[in-house]
Amino acid sequence: MSASAGELRAEAERNFGERIANNPYPGRGLVVGRAAEGDAWLQVYWIMGRSAQSRNRRFVVEGATLRTEPVDPAGIEDPSLIIYEAMLERPAAKPTQYVVTNGDQTRTILDTLETGGTFEAALETREREPDAPNYTPRISALLDTSGGEAELRLSFLRANRADPARTDRFTAQYAPPPAGLGLGLTTYEGDGSPLPSFRGEPLWLPLTDADGGGGAGAEELLDRYWGALDADNRVSLAVKRIADAGGASAILVRNRHG
Repeated sequence: MSASAGELRAEAERNFGERIANNPYPGRGLVVGRAAEGDAWLQVYWIMGRSAQSRNRRFVVEGATLRTEPVDPAGIEDPSLIIYEAMLERPAAKPTQYVVTNGDQTRTILDTLETGGTFEAALETREREPDAPNYTPRISALLDTSGGEAELRLSFLRANRADPARTDRFTAQYAPPPAGLGLGLTTYEGDGSPLPSFRGEPLWLPLTDADGGGGAGAEELLDRYWGALDADNRVSLAVKRIADAGGASAILVRNRHG
């Protein structure tokens, strides 16, 4: 049974309140969807941290690329899981494919697409993160505007509950969300020890102003999500606006440090 636009918006606001605003630790998260006003797509990505090393990071924008970097390089003991490109585009000249992930699988996906491979094939080569006992999931999204109707693919690589040495893979294509709505994934359900991995379907989440009924530019959306993330654990947040027909994009960031 289909849901009305009003029902989806109510669900998105409920998810935002329960899973983001009132959740001390959803971990890293991404949302991809339609802007409420204007012909544009939006990608939202954030990182959080409980340890000094995890908090010792910030987002840096280089053209159309979003990456993490250390605030104090001397404070990074192991950069392998925390320093990476989070948003990439292809092709460089007139991009039509936009990747956002929570790890270095961003580069794996882009390189695979560049050689004619698929989003799914790229992620078949990767596993959940090896950070026992949490085994952080890898969350990834691809927005492809190269055809007629835009295509949205989401992926979640999670440790198998019976044998965490193995990886369960959830990858699917979704119809484009209505204006003002996005589909999102977070790495965790909330705080804990070990951290409980996200479960279930991707979340409907709002890409509107705080009232849920009006438009929101990238700056307003940045403010809304930053304000919702736990102030002790939030580290960095980015919002990327993509023209509907592909091509030019712009990224705004907010960092805990600088």
